Amino acid sequence: MLFGGTMPTLLPGPRPMSPGNRAGLGAAFVLLAVVSAVEVGDDSSAQFVGLLAAVPFVAAVFAVWQVVLGVGVVATVVGAVLVGSAGVHGMSGLINLMGVLLATGVAAAGATIRQRQAERIAELLRLAAVAQQAVLRPIGPQVGALSVAGRYISATAAADIGGDLYEALNTPYGVRIIIGDVRGKGLDAVRLASIVLGSYRHVAYERADLRSIVADLDRAVARSVGDEDFVTAALVEERGGTLTIVNCGHPAPLLLRRGQVIPLEPPAPAPPLGFMPEVKARVERLEPGDRLLLFTDGLGEARREGEFFPTADRAWRLLGHGTVGDGLASLESALVDWVYGRLEDDIALVLLEYVGPDGDAAVPVPSWEVGAAGS
Repeated sequence: MLFGGTMPTLLPGPRPMSPGNRAGLGAAFVLLAVVSAVEVGDDSSAQFVGLLAAVPFVAAVFAVWQVVLGVGVVATVVGAVLVGSAGVHGMSGLINLMGVLLATGVAAAGATIRQRQAERIAELLRLAAVAQQAVLRPIGPQVGALSVAGRYISATAAADIGGDLYEALNTPYGVRIIIGDVRGKGLDAVRLASIVLGSYRHVAYERADLRSIVADLDRAVARSVGDEDFVTAALVEERGGTLTIVNCGHPAPLLLRRGQVIPLEPPAPAPPLGFMPEVKARVERLEPGDRLLLFTDGLGEARREGEFFPTADRAWRLLGHGTVGDGLASLESALVDWVYGRLEDDIALVLLEYVGPDGDAAVPVPSWEVGAAGS
């Protein structure tokens, strides 16, 4: 006995019935009641008892085999009562009852196979989720002078797995963020995303400028993919209130400032990683309260009835208030409503807010960076 307390309960309590078992039981007993009512209301001999063989099959669609067996036993007992009340004797009634028993066995076997397959699929989905979480580590809520939130929205309801990627790191050269999108889907896309992020997590701490990081990532992608595979990416660096962005074929980030939404287009276009991009930087001076939305092309391509989601028009209303996490939640909700819950592509979202200097002195911007004037 624990001092000052009571003996803990060691035996588990009764497990609640799962929704699938409840659905199987409900559907089976509805059919059982219908067949019984028809048989009782019919004046002829027990000609509908054979229909009770369908009852365990209905249960097997949803329920586990133990429930199916129980439903089959109940159906057999009800069938025996109906046969006896109709005065049917001999082979006819026996055949009907044997048919219900045989159907029960077959349905229970089918439920066992379905249950094992469902468990295997669930295990694969858990492994996929683990793989995705290993690629996309949680970021934020504070990285240097930035409040940061990330969100991954999967187009596949069954599994959060794909090739969209993001990361935020506080390095000796400032806060550095990457967002990217691998061409393709599934495990191959996850593999390439993990290669890009693994390389980025190393070189972001080693390289003094974003151009060198892009070159390193480009080589990593080129070594790992075929001629037609690539990764679009945008890299962001915040140092002493100065924002530097390089873009490799990726959608332009959106700057939210005092009610305005400003697309931060690069000074010159550059191809994706894997095609030897030569990047030029977009430079902005940040103000406290500025927010920056980074996203993959699944957001820009989300549409209903041929009309694209109006990201720029709604960005301030959805993202300009509350915490950055609240903003991304509002954006996701509006997006899902827009497409009626059916996304065509995975979406990665990162929302940043500049909260002011974090005590570090401003670092001079490298000479290779090309400024873009004043938002």
